[in-house]
Amino acid sequence: MDTYDVVIIGGGIVGLATAYQLHQTHPGVRCAIVEKEDAVASHQTGRNSGVIHSGIFYTPGSLKAENCRKGRKQLVDFCEQYGVDYDVCGKVIVAATDAEVPELERIREKGRKNQIACTRIGPERLRELEPHTRGVAALHVPSSGIVDYIGMAQAMAHVVQEHGYDVYTGAAVQALDVTADGVVCHTTAGSVRGRLVVNCAGLYADKIAQMSGQDPQAQIVPFRGEYYELVPERQHLCNNLIYPVPNPDFPFLGVHFTRMIEGHVECGPSAVLAFAREGYTFTDVNWPELWETLTYPGFVKLSAKHWRKGLYEMVQSLSKETYVRAAQHLIPEVTSDDLVPSPSGVRAQAVRRDGTLVDDFLIRATDRVVNVINAASPAATASLQIGTHIMDTYLTPRIERVGLQQQPVDVQ
Repeated sequence: MDTYDVVIIGGGIVGLATAYQLHQTHPGVRCAIVEKEDAVASHQTGRNSGVIHSGIFYTPGSLKAENCRKGRKQLVDFCEQYGVDYDVCGKVIVAATDAEVPELERIREKGRKNQIACTRIGPERLRELEPHTRGVAALHVPSSGIVDYIGMAQAMAHVVQEHGYDVYTGAAVQALDVTADGVVCHTTAGSVRGRLVVNCAGLYADKIAQMSGQDPQAQIVPFRGEYYELVPERQHLCNNLIYPVPNPDFPFLGVHFTRMIEGHVECGPSAVLAFAREGYTFTDVNWPELWETLTYPGFVKLSAKHWRKGLYEMVQSLSKETYVRAAQHLIPEVTSDDLVPSPSGVRAQAVRRDGTLVDDFLIRATDRVVNVINAASPAATASLQIGTHIMDTYLTPRIERVGLQQQPVDVQ
């Protein structure tokens, strides 16, 4: 059985960014990453909208706001250094009606408190930026952009492997044995031992936390984001990123238009309950996981409170006509013929037993295991700063306590 100083569970962008920052700050520490799929970035990282978020939507002072703002700069620097495709193209957040203007102003105030440059613009300037979008007012946020997150994750994996880290793929964690001096991770590819473990398992982060002996105090509920994309001859309808004013009661931003780094334009997503934690289509059903979700008190309470919104999202999922109407809220000339289905993603959303959504990053730790329980959007944008936060707050004190540091730390 191979033994390491640190084992990171999960080869998504948060796990890889944590490994990258571990190498930057503690180059003498031996580390392995265990990933259950055959390649890194196979789930949330490789199936998201590809947006570099500015952080404007998040509560000032929250981990999301702070890590997103700092992480965005680190992301751009990383992409420049390692040749990952990105484009800081800016976005507009559009108030389509007068009723949406007060919320638009609240978002602008969040932007001010989060130190994010944004400008309120009128219909004429909006038409200059996005000629086919209609609204009574908008916010222009120049720091938003688009990026190749799969390429970024692959670059991180390459860097850490070059420096001696092992990346095990096809290694699904089945159990953890936590002892006074380490943790044995039993996987489908064999067992590895780490003196410290970081759980970045995304859709299964709560399960891994339970294996470590910690009550996550929340359960992951999977929400599928369903997308369409504009047919090639209609991609000119969107120049960059066009967002609606979101419903402040939900963590989802609503149907929006995104120019992807590859050049096509996505529209979406809807947000419906997935029938499996990796349920990327309506017919992907894992009955034990679905039963666990439907009987979880937190989901029952959440559904009872927001059943109208949930029903609307389900109707939007099943009815293209309803989906098109949501898209027309931003670009009136979009028609059903302009949109074709695009691959879906699943968001790992932590829900507390009282039915409230965990609206911030949630990281909890035991003596030997650091559990990243909730790291939904903007975790990809913030990944490098999340890695820094994990290092500074959790790993470095433990590394020093158990005597893993083998050479002087070069903090970058």
